[in-house]
This record gives sequence, C-alpha cells and structure tokens, in this order.
Amino acid sequence: MNPATQTAPRPACYEDILSLPEHLVGEILHGALHTHPRPAPKHALAYSALGFLIGGPFHGGLGGPGGWWILDEPELHLGADVLVPDLAGWRRERMPALPDTAWFELAPDWVCEILSPATAGTDRAIKMPLYAREGVPYLWLVDPKARTLEVYRLQEDRHWLLLETLQGDGVVSQPPFEAAPFALNALWAD
Repeated sequence: MNPATQTAPRPACYEDILSLPEHLVGEILHGALHTHPRPAPKHALAYSALGFLIGGPFHGGLGGPGGWWILDEPELHLGADVLVPDLAGWRRERMPALPDTAWFELAPDWVCEILSPATAGTDRAIKMPLYAREGVPYLWLVDPKARTLEVYRLQEDRHWLLLETLQGDGVVSQPPFEAAPFALNALWAD
C-alpha cells in the first residue's frame, strides 16, 4: 500500500465496547479502545471490601454521615472518553438522583482504582490525568499486591497532590471519607 494513501485508524466508538466479550472491561481513552479482563480474586476482594467499608457509612448512612452514592464499576462518559473506575462516589448534593442511562456524564467526587499488573500503567499514566482534567476532587489508588493505599487530592492547577501512602494494618481516615475510619488490612485476603 502506498504510504500516501494510508489512513489513520478510526477512533474507537461505543459500539466497540458493546461488541466485547463479557469477560472483558472496555474503556475508550483518548480515542483508543483499552481492554482488560475482569478482576482477579484479590483485586475483586479489595474493591468489594472497600465498597462495603465506605458504602455503609457514606452511601447508606450506617455509622456515618451518608450523603453519597458509592458504586462499583460505574461507566463514566466524560467527553469522548469512556472510563470504568473500580469504585466511584458522588455527593448527593451534586447528583440528587441516579441517571436513567446506563452511564454517568457527571464526573464523580471520588474515584478509586485497584491496581493490577494489567491496569496499573493505564490507571496511572492515562486515567489519572483524565480524572484531573474532569475535576474529580479525590482519587485513591489501592495496590493489593503491595498492600498500599495512595490518597490524592486535586489541586487548583488540576495536578494531583499525594496526601498520604498508607501500608500495613494502619487505620484509614482519609479525605473525603475521614468521618468513618477503617482498618487498611480489611482490604487484603488474609
């Protein structure tokens, strides 16, 4: 083929995500389709446990202030990008009701990515800047293998500030969920 007649690959579209096998999660990041398998057990345990520990007090108001929607794997349509964080939360004052669509067009107030070998590079190098671009105020990165939690707050200049890296069996009392502390080791498999 003559290089002068070659065309650039077409940007990914939502139909590309819909045509994926059920065992894959698809995202469109900067026009490219990114896929990864459903989470492995330790990854799934970390986000299920975190959803429970935060969801009770903040989503359900059980032993905490309530006032949040906390959801597992919500599909975010943010401009031309389609992202699927492991967990996300919206303050109900900003989003009083859930949308009728299968996705969200309003950026969350908090996102959490559970890092895995298949997703860590994408989560850090591509998705973190997209969350910053959209003005997500808080981001947590959980690494089940390293047993760490990194807590970030978005600065006014749309850059992330690392507030703290927690490891081991310490107590997590970090923004925006400092009102209901929990043990970090509740996220791990032993």
